[in-house]
Amino acid sequence: MTRAINPIVSAQWLSNNLETPGLIVIDIRGLQEYQAGHIPGAINVPFPSWITTRNGLDLEIPDEVALFKTIGDAGTGTGSRVVIVNKADNPYPLADANRVADTFIFAGVSDTAVLDGGYDIWMKEARPVSCSLEKPDSVEFKSEVDKTMFVSRDYVRQQLGKAIILDARGADVYCGATREANSARAGHIPGAKCLPAPWVWNNDGTYKNIDELRKMTVNIAGEPSSNEIIIYCGVGGYTSTWWFLLTQLLGYKNVKFYDGSAQDWARDAGLPMVTYKWE
Repeated sequence: MTRAINPIVSAQWLSNNLETPGLIVIDIRGLQEYQAGHIPGAINVPFPSWITTRNGLDLEIPDEVALFKTIGDAGTGTGSRVVIVNKADNPYPLADANRVADTFIFAGVSDTAVLDGGYDIWMKEARPVSCSLEKPDSVEFKSEVDKTMFVSRDYVRQQLGKAIILDARGADVYCGATREANSARAGHIPGAKCLPAPWVWNNDGTYKNIDELRKMTVNIAGEPSSNEIIIYCGVGGYTSTWWFLLTQLLGYKNVKFYDGSAQDWARDAGLPMVTYKWE
């Protein structure tokens, strides 16, 4: 499907298009941050509204009923053009913006973008801000979710040696030198290649240029093709970034999102974890 807006939009573009009918800006920062100043017209739907905990796993996709209500309460329909805004002071909120964008795409809102550099760039460029609380008119959101997007632990296990598996965590975590608190064991899924999500951003929270993103991707995951790619990380945050970039910007078509990620894989003692090996 051809996009009506680019997946990553600049503050200048957003400023020029704020009054465009059907454009919805969703600020996923906390309410206090939003009330202290936000992009004029932006709606506040804080990040926790877009995730849930399920079966002891963090950062899981909400069920369809809850998700559709959240989207509808934001006044969004499948034909809306949505721009996700978050703070950009470190990689985690940047990944959270990708996570929400992925969630909209999963739910059928294909024209969803993220603001390059987030609210930090908007402020750095001294653009207008508002402190008023925007209250959109709720709509009944109806759509079909992309049931092929998210995959389970069993699916990943069955695809070992067949699919390209990308680990979006940092290199020290991938190798097992560091074990994250949300993972019962250190190391990575057998055969997974290390492609850390923090590599994609510049120091100011903007994305590196598309040529550099393409180079780091192709050299690790290969050229875009029909080959299946499965992405995971710690709990599904950094996974969001690479899923978004691969599918929306770089032309990869067969990309799966392992939402349970290492938190889910590592808690099954019967599944192997590899340490101190680059694959």
